[in-house]
Amino acid sequence: MRVSITHHTVRKGFVLKTTYYEVQLKVAFTHEEKQIIRQRNLLRTKLMDRRPANAKVDARDEKFELRVEHLMDEKPDRFLCAMPSQSKIYEENLLDALAQMKLWLDDNADTSNRTVVEF
Repeated sequence: MRVSITHHTVRKGFVLKTTYYEVQLKVAFTHEEKQIIRQRNLLRTKLMDRRPANAKVDARDEKFELRVEHLMDEKPDRFLCAMPSQSKIYEENLLDALAQMKLWLDDNADTSNRTVVEF
């Protein structure tokens, strides 16, 4: 699994322009990891909860979840933060979640062998 994270400054708005700090994530899975994800039906698995800086107050939280299916096929995932420090914290949280996902994919690669314990 290869992870690419880039930061950009984005100005949005027609009249009142607001500056946001975009974190763009791109993940390239190996062929083996893609097979594990598809065989074990892990596409709908949620990696993290998040809420972008430009989200409406009444918007559902499920709309902003980061799931495995959003990262397949090297599609870039874009997330807006209000301040540069928030984008750096978000990057750290992303790296933690992706490291955990890598361990999780390795665990799902095959079934466990027989274990015998004597007490």
